[in-house]
Amino acid sequence: MKEVTLHNGKIQITPYGESSAPKRTSHGSEETSNPVSSRNGQQKPIYHKEFKRPLLEILEDLRTPIPKRFVKQKVIKGNRIEYVRWTDLAKLLDFYAPGYEWRVSTNFDGTQVCVHGELTIHAAEGSFTRSAVGDEHSDVDSYGSSFTNAEAQAFRRACGRFGLGISMWN
Repeated sequence: MKEVTLHNGKIQITPYGESSAPKRTSHGSEETSNPVSSRNGQQKPIYHKEFKRPLLEILEDLRTPIPKRFVKQKVIKGNRIEYVRWTDLAKLLDFYAPGYEWRVSTNFDGTQVCVHGELTIHAAEGSFTRSAVGDEHSDVDSYGSSFTNAEAQAFRRACGRFGLGISMWN
């Protein structure tokens, strides 16, 4: 994995370890590992409008295994499974593909919710979109509503279509 930063007007690509992924500060805000110095010397994050990475670099980073601190476990029907919360996938996307977009449309037929989502990543070569669908029965008895669960499922699948978390689906 590499860290891409802008320093004194030059792009720098440096290797980094698992500890360089996004972390929460003591104030609850997200700390970024790709700051750029402003004119007054203070650090500010790089946003997609100022700097876009090449798509191949973004895809390479998204395909790396998810850092272990984001992988959780739960038991479903007696089976222990590993998963990553959609909020953690969003943090990783913010880090590797700043400025991504997520759009959803929903359909409810009275018994089941279906969410169609489109994830767009902005790269140096342009914008690239992957679509996915999530569904959930309306009488869900697990955590969350049928709508939020279906959207989270669609988001995870769209991330997987870009390679994020795909190593967990073997």
